[in-house]
Amino acid sequence: MIDDRLRAHRLFLTDHLRKQTDFSRTDQNRGLPPPPVQKPIPPDARRVELPGSSQWPDSIGQTPLVDAIARRESRRRFSESELALAELSFLLWASQGMRRMLGRGTALRTVPSAGARHSFETYLFIRTVTNLAPGLYRYLPLEHELVHVRDMPDMEAALTHAAYGQKFVGRSAVTFVWACVPERMEWRYGLTAHRVILLDAGHVCQNLYLACEAVDAGTCAVAAYDQSEVDKLLGVDGVEEFAVYLAPVGKKSGRGEE
Repeated sequence: MIDDRLRAHRLFLTDHLRKQTDFSRTDQNRGLPPPPVQKPIPPDARRVELPGSSQWPDSIGQTPLVDAIARRESRRRFSESELALAELSFLLWASQGMRRMLGRGTALRTVPSAGARHSFETYLFIRTVTNLAPGLYRYLPLEHELVHVRDMPDMEAALTHAAYGQKFVGRSAVTFVWACVPERMEWRYGLTAHRVILLDAGHVCQNLYLACEAVDAGTCAVAAYDQSEVDKLLGVDGVEEFAVYLAPVGKKSGRGEE
């Protein structure tokens, strides 16, 4: 039987959500311009061109979809094999790749998003990727490139500590972190933006799971982390932009764990 306090909490939340579905006061309805779909690139930043293209006419990831779905599982053990740069490129395209712009602030990507708003920035803690120096990078979906954010000589220890001691988070070939820029979604949905932001995070990570299976890699979605520490590692303020989801990726090593 549901505890009375839990029931009361649910009723409060549903009533709160009903009251917040008035979109007449959103920035969109006020005629304000939408936020850009991608953060600016520092003019002096080091950029890395990724193999393939935004349309991905490439031979990587040709595993039949039914096989990828059947094999999908959360994997917390990775081999020490490097992830190829072309494989990383494919995983980025599969999880946040750009298909085409629809208008100011909206785009079609390889994953669905409420109102085509796509509120996430993809950060990568790269440890062992071929032809790529370790460090923190950010994905540029418009250019299908990486931009170097900073070097991180203590990356493995810092990630493990931020993930409450989960060692596989720091030992992966690369750890994906999706950070949310809420303004992109709030522009259209106001105070209800948090609902669709969380739904979108699931879409993105599931695409990563399936794409990993297609390149003989594995991943495990992680939501248990210290918010302040991860935001600090990313260099974001925790208000206008903040981490929402982590996913370490590496080449498979034995059987994973659910």
